[in-house]
Amino acid sequence: KGQGAWDLVKQGLVMVPEGRGTFTRMTITENLQMGAYIRSDKAQILADIDKVFSIFPRLKERKDQLAGTMSGGEQQMLAMGRALMAQPKVLLLDEPSMGLSPIMVDKIFEVVNDIHQQGVTVLLVEQNASRALALANRGYVMESGLITMTGEGKALLNDPKVRAAYLGE
Repeated sequence: KGQGAWDLVKQGLVMVPEGRGTFTRMTITENLQMGAYIRSDKAQILADIDKVFSIFPRLKERKDQLAGTMSGGEQQMLAMGRALMAQPKVLLLDEPSMGLSPIMVDKIFEVVNDIHQQGVTVLLVEQNASRALALANRGYVMESGLITMTGEGKALLNDPKVRAAYLGE
C-alpha cells in the first residue's frame, strides 16, 4: 500500500521539492507553522521557529511578509526552514540551488552541511555536481535515469570521467 505524505513525515522523511513549493498566500511565519503541522509541542515549535530564524535571519526580518512576494532565494530558505520544522530524520532536497545567485547557493550549501552535522541524513539531488560531491559522504551519478557510477563523494569529485562529463574539465 502506498503511504500518504503525512505518513512519511510522521516517520521522519521530509522533502523540499524543486520549485520550493511555499504557500504563497501565507506569511513566512505561517509557512513555518505548517511545517510543524503534525506536532503538538507548542513551546518547542516556537523554539524551532526561532532556530530557523537564526539559520536564516532574512526570514526573521520578513516574518510577516507573504511568501509569494519573496525572491527565489528567500523562498528556498523558507522551504528548507519549513522542512526543518518537521524535525526530519531524513531530508530530501531536490535541486535546492537551481536558479539562485552564487551568494545564495553558498548559503544553501552551508545550511545543508550544518543540517547533516546535526545528525539529519540528507539526500540531495543536485545538478551542481562539484558542490554536491564536495559535501557528500556518498554520491551517485545518473545518466538517462540509470545509476552509472557510485562511490564516496570526494572520490567521485576527483574521478576523471566525472570531471570530464559533469564538471567540464
